[in-house]
Amino acid sequence: MDINEKSYELGSKRSVIRELFEYGKKRKAEIGEDKVFDFSLGNPSVKPPKKVKDTLIKLLNSDNETALHGYTSAQGDIATRGAVADSLNKLYRGKILPDLIYMTCGAAASLTITLKALSNCGDECVVFAPFFTEYRVFIENAGAKVVVSKPEEKTFQIDFDDLQNKITAKTKAVIINSPNNPSGVIYTESTIERLSKILNGKEKEYGHAIYLISDEPYRELVYGEKIVPFVMNYYQNSIVCYSYSKSLSLPGERIGYIAVSPECKGSGKVFNAVCGAGRSLGFVCAPSMFQKLIAECADLTVDVSAYKENRDILYENLKSFGYECVNPDGAFYLLVKCFGDSAATFCEKAKKHEILVVPCDDFGISGYVRIAYCVKKETIVNSLPHFLALAEEYK
Repeated sequence: MDINEKSYELGSKRSVIRELFEYGKKRKAEIGEDKVFDFSLGNPSVKPPKKVKDTLIKLLNSDNETALHGYTSAQGDIATRGAVADSLNKLYRGKILPDLIYMTCGAAASLTITLKALSNCGDECVVFAPFFTEYRVFIENAGAKVVVSKPEEKTFQIDFDDLQNKITAKTKAVIINSPNNPSGVIYTESTIERLSKILNGKEKEYGHAIYLISDEPYRELVYGEKIVPFVMNYYQNSIVCYSYSKSLSLPGERIGYIAVSPECKGSGKVFNAVCGAGRSLGFVCAPSMFQKLIAECADLTVDVSAYKENRDILYENLKSFGYECVNPDGAFYLLVKCFGDSAATFCEKAKKHEILVVPCDDFGISGYVRIAYCVKKETIVNSLPHFLALAEEYK
């Protein structure tokens, strides 16, 4: 066939998350939406802040429709990039520059562009298990090799002994995701400090930059007094990839950004590589109207109390049923250890109880499933007898 076989392979078989989501849609059509407990997709259930809707209405009612729907600069509208920089600098007391921000079609585009900008054939990129399944696709598409570092067994923080063995002279970048998908774990300040120290040492040892890419779509989704350390305050060669999908509940609008640290060595050259990668991939001029929305709403965040309530109900009940769970401090995912040895088998048995959860083998760990609890509260409550029945089946 005169086609790219790798692209065919990716297109002919969806990710395990999307496969479950599509199965759930069919099953709901067969037996009713309220009878299927679909925890497959991280699709926010909390409404965007009121100002988001008000701003969209104002923009749509403005007289200058040509500008509203027209092209912006390839890297994004300067007013939007200025608003993003101002918001970050207020929050983290930084000196981020609008000229080092590139507006994107969400975090997936941010990561894809960044990896393309940094990677040469044969480079390696370290990811920490458990990791978002598409990291593998993005890294390999950039011509680099995926290197998986395992987590600490109980805390799911970084296992630094393992990391030391995974960084080599070929390491170009390390990706972190905190709060984490699929565990909801937040990397502590001491974890980020130790990671930064190791990377600084490895840069000196190998004589080249090792970039820390921080994937942060869940940065604002934290519970209690937990804090997500901002990597630019700890490590020079850092790049933030961000999406407003979760913080503003706008996943379908595909709007986010790449921010290169002003402390990054050769930051201007790195940013130019980002611009070039965006150009080569066709990711120029992120959605214009939503750039203008972000210019007015960059400081906003959804009310996360509904997610916290869902987490508490689900976590406490599953623990009482005998499930072993990783208690999440952020995001809206619960990592649950399977009964039995196989996550795939567990998920198939769960389907018989109309529960859809994601096996985590593709996330880099075995024996666990991910539950996305960004659903209506009644879905959580009504699913509990089904989770209990599933646990009793194993007992």
